Amino acid sequence: MNTSPEHYKSLVSKLPLLKREIAKVIVGQREAIDEILISLLASGHCLLEGVPGLAKTLMVKTMSEALHMSFKRIQFTPDLMPGDIVGTEILEEDHDTGRKFFKFNRGPIFANVVLADEINRTPPKTQAALLEAMQEKSVTYGGESYQMPDPFLIIATQNPIEQAGTYPLPEAQLDRFLLYIKLNYPNEQEELDVLKGTTGSARAQVERVLSDTDIRDLQQLVRQVHISEELIVWINKLVRATRPEGSPSAFVKEWCDWGAGPRAGQALVLCAKARAVLHERFAVIPEDIQTLAYPVFRHRIAMNFRAEAENITSDQVISDLLATLKP
Repeated sequence: MNTSPEHYKSLVSKLPLLKREIAKVIVGQREAIDEILISLLASGHCLLEGVPGLAKTLMVKTMSEALHMSFKRIQFTPDLMPGDIVGTEILEEDHDTGRKFFKFNRGPIFANVVLADEINRTPPKTQAALLEAMQEKSVTYGGESYQMPDPFLIIATQNPIEQAGTYPLPEAQLDRFLLYIKLNYPNEQEELDVLKGTTGSARAQVERVLSDTDIRDLQQLVRQVHISEELIVWINKLVRATRPEGSPSAFVKEWCDWGAGPRAGQALVLCAKARAVLHERFAVIPEDIQTLAYPVFRHRIAMNFRAEAENITSDQVISDLLATLKP
């Protein structure tokens, strides 16, 4: 691994080129693309929520093409089994000796970038098959451990408008996702550009910008990015303030059942560092934390029944915390 400052600067200078290559195919959605890349640079996974037709699959596939990494899409359905994701053992025969043996046939999860499409449509047993891979970056089958490719990124999607026949992700699994990213509708000009650019015969060619080795080096760089003691203290206060007991925010006490755990603070520090690298900086600034507090906290704050009845969201709680607690 080349750890010289010149090597790191060269890699960081390619990140704007990477975003430009993705923008050849994906119109708008800059914030979501940034957050997916931040999740990759921070060695985490992300949950992507958006209504159908917002190019979630195309966005992830285009990113993997620009990164020169393997890509697999798993369509989650109610009848999907854990073996359909992880893989299974098959009986094979050695044609020379006639000896029969079992061989592990790897499933689609063995790729650098895995799109778990509509993850909430499959039962909890199958959802749980992702847990070990996400946390340990390995899977165990038949007593043997199999390592995932490196780098390894799972991007799970869910549809916010169809709840019939779905299995909401349990809190323990939600917490495994570094970021919870929400996709919004494009603005009028962006939607017009989509209509013009996607209904003809031409398709933009995406150039490869970074390799898997480059991404591993950038992930190492993220860990070295400077963050001041004051900003770490601020992050710690924000995390603790999401918990109703002892929170300085009346908003939290009124609308929340429970708040974020220590993993949320770790996630916010790492993601802030990754955002700094993505913006070609080598130190974290308050804007990094303010921007990423939403995707880091929104799935780690549990709203009470009253909040759900009043349509009070976790994003509103986060906005109140950022206004209440200053660095």
